[in-house]
Amino acid sequence: MESDGHEDGRLERGRRTREAVLDSAVALASVHGLEGLTFGRLAEHLGMSKSGLFAHWKDKERLQLDAIGRARRQWTARVMEPALRTPPGLRRVLALHDARLAFYADGTLSGGCFFLAAQTEFDDRPGAVRARLAESLRDWLAFVRSLLEEAVALGELPDHLDTGQLAYEIDALGESAVVHARLVGPEVTYPRARRAVLDRLRALATDPAALPEDPPC
Repeated sequence: MESDGHEDGRLERGRRTREAVLDSAVALASVHGLEGLTFGRLAEHLGMSKSGLFAHWKDKERLQLDAIGRARRQWTARVMEPALRTPPGLRRVLALHDARLAFYADGTLSGGCFFLAAQTEFDDRPGAVRARLAESLRDWLAFVRSLLEEAVALGELPDHLDTGQLAYEIDALGESAVVHARLVGPEVTYPRARRAVLDRLRALATDPAALPEDPPC
């Protein structure tokens, strides 16, 4: 009879392998889209057999849904959690945008942004994948809005502010940076994307001095 420790080790290795496969799936989908995320392409990228992938996912839709889940965990760790280490208020809102741009700029995802690629691909295709992507977008916008509402509660933004509208604007500026960086160049795009949010926040701030004057891009 196998020991519990041996079984736990086997399960942990399986979990790590699955996460590594999903990391590759997210990266490939950022380039080829979720429809382009085939078992054959993923197996070739990883240098493994398709049968090894079928041991984890019974069909393509299940793989797509799990890739979305992995992309969300990646986004939380790389974009949301760094912002939450900044004190609440306007600086936290700016830190969130900074973290997003830094994640794009470091080249982790060859296609720039998993979610932008997937959303434009599935926005008019009903089904479980579209529903999961829509849920992810709603949750993200709600998170951005919650940081803005913290700033309102602290008196750093006016009470009458439409935080839902501003959350939309901040997200739209982040999304546009992905496309512009690839077509115009990151050295131009990312500083402008950062400046756009900084200027918008400064124009609304009850005390513009709460934001940095000339932060590094």
